[in-house]
Amino acid sequence: MPKLKPKAMTPTPDEEAAIRAGIAADPDTFELDDEWFAKARPASDAHPQIVEHDKRRRGRQKAPTKEHISIRLDADLAAHFRSSGPGWQTRLNDTLRQAVFGQGK
Repeated sequence: MPKLKPKAMTPTPDEEAAIRAGIAADPDTFELDDEWFAKARPASDAHPQIVEHDKRRRGRQKAPTKEHISIRLDADLAAHFRSSGPGWQTRLNDTLRQAVFGQGK
């Protein structure tokens, strides 16, 4: 059993019984038992397309070319770039590059 944090409260036996009774009375839930686990299938069998999609996600960059920073912008500027849809941060980066260096990628 994991250690409890200081000042953590555990339910009394009466409270625990009331909690369990509430769970048993709830029609939207049930206790997972050995029979349920015996019927369970791996996610790759039940929903292979979801598992495959998750595997295709890009991982961490091996050699990051950009620096992760936090910047505060006026609300109207942020709204302008966000309204242009996905890729707005790249477009903001390109706009800043043009303004500072006078060049695009």
